[in-house]
Amino acid sequence: MDSILTLDDVSKHFGGIRAVEHCDIEVETNTITGLIGPNGAGKTTIFNVITGFHPLTDGEIFFKGEKIQPGSDPHEVFHKGLYRSFQITRELAKITVLENLLIAPARQAGERPWNPLFQAWKVRNQEERSVQKALEILDFLEMKDKADEFAGNLPGGERKLLDLGRMMMVEPDLVLLDEPGAGVPPAIQKDVNDKIRQLNNEEGITLLIVEHDMHIIMDLCDPIIVLVNGSKLTEGSAEEVQNDQQVVDAYLGKGGVQ
Repeated sequence: MDSILTLDDVSKHFGGIRAVEHCDIEVETNTITGLIGPNGAGKTTIFNVITGFHPLTDGEIFFKGEKIQPGSDPHEVFHKGLYRSFQITRELAKITVLENLLIAPARQAGERPWNPLFQAWKVRNQEERSVQKALEILDFLEMKDKADEFAGNLPGGERKLLDLGRMMMVEPDLVLLDEPGAGVPPAIQKDVNDKIRQLNNEEGITLLIVEHDMHIIMDLCDPIIVLVNGSKLTEGSAEEVQNDQQVVDAYLGKGGVQ
C-alpha cells in the first residue's frame, strides 16, 4: 500500500526542549491510523509541524510524494488536500449549522469582489451546488433538522459531527483528527465513530487520529503508532500494541486497556 504521509527523521526543538526527536512515521493511504502516547510524547507537536504551524528543526515531511516541510505555510498545506481538526471544535457559534458548512471550502467564486458584479451567474451556480452538497452532508450526518440552528447551540457530540461535515465540504485526501472523543457523551460516541468509518470506507479519506481514550483508538484504528519522548516506540494492530510489553511499561500501565 502507498504512503500518503511520510515523516523522515523529523525533529522539533523548543529551545532546550526536544518535543520531537528523530521521528519516522508512515501513514498509508485509505487507513485510519492512530497516534498515541503519554502526555508530552509529541503528538500535538507532530500535528503542528505537519500542517506548518511550527517550522521543523530537522528532517523532512512528504504529503502525496511532495515535500511540504520544511517550507509550507498552513494555508498551503490545506490547499494541497490536508485537513486538520482541533480538540476544541472551532465552529462559528453565531451562524447556522448550514452556513458553517457553506463557508468551509476555500477559493469560492463569491470571495472575489468583482465576481458578484461581473460573473453573478458563476457565483450563483456555485452557491446552489454548495447548498445542495451541504444538505446532503447534513443528511449523511443525520443532522438535517439542525440546518438552521445556530452552531453555538449544539451539544459537544453534534459539534464533532459538524466538524466532520466541514471536512467533507473540503473533500481532503488526509485528515488529522485531534481527540474526536473530547466532549462527546458516550451515547453519541458510537455515532461519531461510525461516521469516521464511513468516511474512510465510502469516501476514501485517510485519517490520522490522536486520541487519549484507548477504547476509541482500539475500536477505530489500524495501525496504531505509539510515541514516547518524541520518537516512535512501536507500531502495530490494536492487539499487537495492547500486548506489547514496551507499550505497557511506557504508557498503558500494567493492566493494559480496560
